[in-house]
Amino acid sequence: MRAIAYETYGGTEVLSETRLPVPKVGPGEVLVRVKCAAVNPVDWKIMAGGLDAMMDVVHPVVPGWDVSGTVERVGIDTPEYAEGDEVMAYARKDYVHGGTFAEFVTVPVRALAHKPASLGWAQAAGLPLAGLTAYQVLTRLGTGEGDTVLVHGAAGGVGSLGVQIARALGARVIGTASPRNHERVRALGGEPVAYGDGLAGRVRELAPDGVTVVADFVGGVLDVTREVLHDDGRHASIADPTVTGSGGEWMWVRPNGGDLAELGRLADAGRLTVTVAETFPLADAAAAFALSQEGHTAGKIVIEV
Repeated sequence: MRAIAYETYGGTEVLSETRLPVPKVGPGEVLVRVKCAAVNPVDWKIMAGGLDAMMDVVHPVVPGWDVSGTVERVGIDTPEYAEGDEVMAYARKDYVHGGTFAEFVTVPVRALAHKPASLGWAQAAGLPLAGLTAYQVLTRLGTGEGDTVLVHGAAGGVGSLGVQIARALGARVIGTASPRNHERVRALGGEPVAYGDGLAGRVRELAPDGVTVVADFVGGVLDVTREVLHDDGRHASIADPTVTGSGGEWMWVRPNGGDLAELGRLADAGRLTVTVAETFPLADAAAAFALSQEGHTAGKIVIEV
C-alpha cells in the first residue's frame, strides 16, 4: 500500500512516500480503507521526538491518528461492523507505528464509530481527535444547563468544536479569540472576547459572578482562569499540567467509539459542524504538516488518500 512514513525523528524533511505491507487485522479490529486523514499538531510533535518519553515508537512510523473511510475487512469478534461500512475514528494505539496517512489502517473497534451522514469524508476525518478532546473535557467537568463556560482558544480546531458542544449541552459560552475571529465564534454560538492584557476584566463584564466551567485548549492562561472562575467552578486544561495545583484537571483525549458516535449524532442533528481549512493529496503530507506548524488556519487540515 502507499503510505507516508519516516524512519527517524526530525522535521518535514524526514517524511517520504513509500510502500508498506497492508496491516494484519487482529481480533477486535477492522481494516479501514482510508478516504481522508486529518493533521493534528500532535502528529508533527511526535515526529520531532516530543513524545518520546511518553510513548513507545516503532520505526518506520506512518503518522496520523484521525481517519474516515470504509471497512475493508473485519477481524474476529467484530459484530458491530461489516465490510463497506462508512466509519471514522481517533485511531491512536498503544504505541506509535501504523497511522492513518496510508491507503489502509487497522482500528480497534473500541475507537470506531459510524460516519454521520451529514459530514463529508474530509469533515468526518477532522472530527475525532479534536471533537473528542472538547467533548471529554466538557463532559468530565459536568457541563450542562445553567453553566457559563469560558473556552480558551474558541476559534481553534478544538475550541471551535468545544463552543458548539458546550452549547449543545445547554451551557452559555464565552470564547477567547483574536478580533478577526470574533464573527466565527458568534456563528458557532459563543460570545467572543479578545485574548491578551485585560482578558479577565472583559470576561467579568460578561459574567460578573464568574464562570462555572473553564476549558483551556491553549495553555498559559491559568492566572486568568483563577480570576474569572466562580468559587464552585470547575476547570481543566489539555495544555497546562500545572492546573492540577489549582484544583483543575489536566486531560488528554482517549479513543472512545461511544463518545465519537455521540458527536456524530450531534452533527446529524445540525448542532455540530466541522470546518475544513485546506486539503492536500497524500503525496503532499509534508506541505500539510508545514501549514499546521504555522498555527494560523481556521479549520482542519486534511489529507485526501
